[in-house]
Amino acid sequence: MLTECMQVIAGAWAPNVIWSLRAGPRRFNELKSDIPPVSSKVLSARLSELESRGVLLRHVRSTSPPSVEYELTDLGLELIPALEAIVQVGHKLKQLQGYQFEQDAAE
Repeated sequence: MLTECMQVIAGAWAPNVIWSLRAGPRRFNELKSDIPPVSSKVLSARLSELESRGVLLRHVRSTSPPSVEYELTDLGLELIPALEAIVQVGHKLKQLQGYQFEQDAAE
């Protein structure tokens, strides 16, 4: 089951896209500014992949000019607690590495 779950969020920047959408629907340029290092090409590919995997929905709004918004599906929302846990571990690792760095510098 772990392998299947990891395949759902596989791909560079996919977890970041899910993380950015946790607060609600976002447009492409909003996601691009949320994840500055990602290229437009890669972001577009991730959005398509996540949509095909059932993680997010793509809504074309009939505005002038038309706009597109992305939002998490129920499956996508179920991934948020797992990503929150990963973020918390990341904070702990960062603190631990900072502590180890200070110890190494003192020696």
